[in-house]
Amino acid sequence: MVVCFPGGIESLNLFFYIFRNDGFATPVSRRTFFDTSGIMAAPVWLLAVAVPLWLATCWWLRRRLYGKRGALLADGPPATLFVTAHPDDEAMFFAPAILGLAPAPRRLLCLSSGNYYKEGEIRKDELRESCTVLGIPPSQVTLIDHRDLPDHPSVEWDVVLLSALILEQIEAHRIGLVVTFDAGGVSAHANHKSLYAAVRFLISEGKLPKGCQVLTLETVPLFRKYASLLDLPVAWVRGPDVLFVLTQEEADRAKRAMRCHRSQLLWFRRLYVAFSRYMVINSLNYL
Repeated sequence: MVVCFPGGIESLNLFFYIFRNDGFATPVSRRTFFDTSGIMAAPVWLLAVAVPLWLATCWWLRRRLYGKRGALLADGPPATLFVTAHPDDEAMFFAPAILGLAPAPRRLLCLSSGNYYKEGEIRKDELRESCTVLGIPPSQVTLIDHRDLPDHPSVEWDVVLLSALILEQIEAHRIGLVVTFDAGGVSAHANHKSLYAAVRFLISEGKLPKGCQVLTLETVPLFRKYASLLDLPVAWVRGPDVLFVLTQEEADRAKRAMRCHRSQLLWFRRLYVAFSRYMVINSLNYL
């Protein structure tokens, strides 16, 4: 219980008496009673403990998850097909999975030349250069430049056409694992989401060859998207089916791949390369 009594004529001379459980009262000046320095210091101390702990957790998880990569390839490396919408998707979004699945045979199917700004021919060469950096030779890269599959952020592609093109690659190269976008498309790009709809269609129609599986790249909220490696504990706790995290050497390689797309390196994409979690982390789920 707290009771205040005037300690003099001036109101500034108030004292507070704190009555303890043993019946004794302890006088405390108003200035001391309302001192919030301890309260204000609490968040500082919490941050001083939490930040190093979070960083240490990121470091520990990075080492632990890298050591467990072989579990996905335990039954033999599956021939893997990465299905993307535009040149640069492979580096901007899928580099951790592409590098993490080595030494499995990996192919890339890109469903447009990225000609939204009339740079399609330039971007074709940039794609092959980027894939070479990521360990996919040009002979394993297929780029589709179809008039009914325009590069446009608000155009949804024809699911039947897409599924036919994807299935052709799966059957021709005996693909055991397909990796593509999830329903959110990471950036909500309509072309990205169309790829998810196409593989979903193949599954629902029972057209995928027996044993062929599909992994989709998880779309995360904006604040997580630009948390880089700091998102790793959150990604791990959420428990995706497959989680890839790159070593520093691999992360530098992913950045080199992205720098191959010189026509796309505007200032905001440079910030993306520096801060996006997709440059170092891929969390994927089976469809």
